[in-house]
Amino acid sequence: MKTRRSELLLAVSEKEETMAGHLRRVLALLGEDPKREGLRRTPERMERALRFLTAGYRQDPDKVINAAVYSVPYDEMVIVKDIEVFSLCEHHLLPFFGKCHIAYIPNQKVVGLSKLPRLVNLYARRLQIQERLTSQIAQTIWERLEPQGVGVIVEARHLCMVMRGVEKQHSTAVTSAMLGCFRTDPETRQEFLALAQPPKKG
Repeated sequence: MKTRRSELLLAVSEKEETMAGHLRRVLALLGEDPKREGLRRTPERMERALRFLTAGYRQDPDKVINAAVYSVPYDEMVIVKDIEVFSLCEHHLLPFFGKCHIAYIPNQKVVGLSKLPRLVNLYARRLQIQERLTSQIAQTIWERLEPQGVGVIVEARHLCMVMRGVEKQHSTAVTSAMLGCFRTDPETRQEFLALAQPPKKG
């Protein structure tokens, strides 16, 4: 006698060559009935969500940065802080989310400020680990702007830690990437770290 799970898998086998079809099969493997009312359109909704959350694979950092690079004789630190970050952990496909702080010291070239959050989104909308995300943001700014230095800090909470595994609900991961004078000059690095902190209350 066929089990309920086997019957569900057979019921979705004809549609499984599409992404939605594979997701329908995942629901059946979990023991659910993909045909029930609440799940009938879930595979298609999941596909649309996953395509949106991984849109960074289909974006070019050169197009994000290069269209807004300007020659400006400015050589003081530029900081854009508290950029919201939402990404998917590549190990469990669970979200991690938090904030990104970016600083650079120009070398005759600056980039439009709105391009930095766009760059964060580009790399965050891929399957990621936080360490690589942090490095990719810094390295792209370093290569495209050729500044004196770049600093990037990402602070994030990972649902793979909060909801499963060690279940530490209030833990935050902090990663940084320092290039150029942010790596070699302790005062520059310390200035960035101080400015990236939230303002003190009272």
